[in-house]
Amino acid sequence: MATNTKTTDYQLHLKGFVGGYDFDAGYVDYVLSKNEGKEVHVLIDSLGGRSNTALSIFSAFKRHGNVNVHFVGMNASAATIASLGAKRITMDSSAMYLVHKCSVGFLEWGQMNSDDLQALIDNIEHQKADLDKLDANIAQMYATRCKKGKTDLLDLMKQGGWLTAEEALAWGFVDELTDYEGEDAPVLTDTMANAMSAAGIPVPNMPISLKLPTMSKQDQSAFAKFLTSLTQYFSTSKHQESINSQTINPMKKIFTSVCAILSCEHLLSQDGKITLDDAQLDTIESAISADKQAINDLNAEIQTLKTEKQTLSDANAQLQNEVNTLKQKPGDTTAHVVNDQHQQQRTEKTEAEEYFESRASAQSLFDSLP
Repeated sequence: MATNTKTTDYQLHLKGFVGGYDFDAGYVDYVLSKNEGKEVHVLIDSLGGRSNTALSIFSAFKRHGNVNVHFVGMNASAATIASLGAKRITMDSSAMYLVHKCSVGFLEWGQMNSDDLQALIDNIEHQKADLDKLDANIAQMYATRCKKGKTDLLDLMKQGGWLTAEEALAWGFVDELTDYEGEDAPVLTDTMANAMSAAGIPVPNMPISLKLPTMSKQDQSAFAKFLTSLTQYFSTSKHQESINSQTINPMKKIFTSVCAILSCEHLLSQDGKITLDDAQLDTIESAISADKQAINDLNAEIQTLKTEKQTLSDANAQLQNEVNTLKQKPGDTTAHVVNDQHQQQRTEKTEAEEYFESRASAQSLFDSLP
């Protein structure tokens, strides 16, 4: 049943791409830490994004223990996962809700021999196993919230259809429906429908408007950024070909330094452009910051060594001056010389001594002759 109540003041507005700047796990942690021990109200309006960010926010809501989430507009995928950690979840009566199985972007292009194909198959099987585990984990989270069987939720995720607010309430995803003033029904535009199709999100069975709904410039900017992020994130999805008039084969290019930072073998170039997601840009930004810090540390060490070198040079110059001064002074008079070698009585004569004694004896004998 919908309730007519004054709109709540929200401490958090999470809109757009889950994992983007306006749906960020770090910012959620910051706001929750500022409201420790207090009730926190969160407004969510998002078509989803990264599951790792959603799981992080889910955990943050659960740790805080007193978070109320309210859904407006069209919410799907990671946005619904993030909400599961809330103490209470409400939903606008005109909003919509979608759960589906997890997916990853996949596109492989190039010549392969049998070994390459087997390696690709092994990699795909590994990814599938990971997705199966992730689906099972999320299905259990949904089931715990809805107080239903895990198998029922897995079946619903396989169907991947949009739920009305009443259906979401019946399933148990939300605790209450609302009918607040100022919460207009979501409008599906042609641009949004194309972006959803490209991302593999089912397009709801509702009229499509060719114009954007009336919104502020700020909201339009945020919405445009969301569509850009959504399209870029899923640009390698198999659904991309369905919205393109022709097939474009991306080329693999190796940028040694960049690939080393991103721990990848190559980057895909399409029409001379390479698209990086937020996580990759964060990795590059962190690497650049680390390199800058290393350069600053080395410069500081060089400056320290220069200072030490100058100090040693000054000390050496001072010592040299003292030596020069000592050289210019007159020498000290020696009053007594001691030959330590003659302090001890020798018992043996050297060969030289024996020679001179023999010579002296011979000379004396010669002189005594008549």
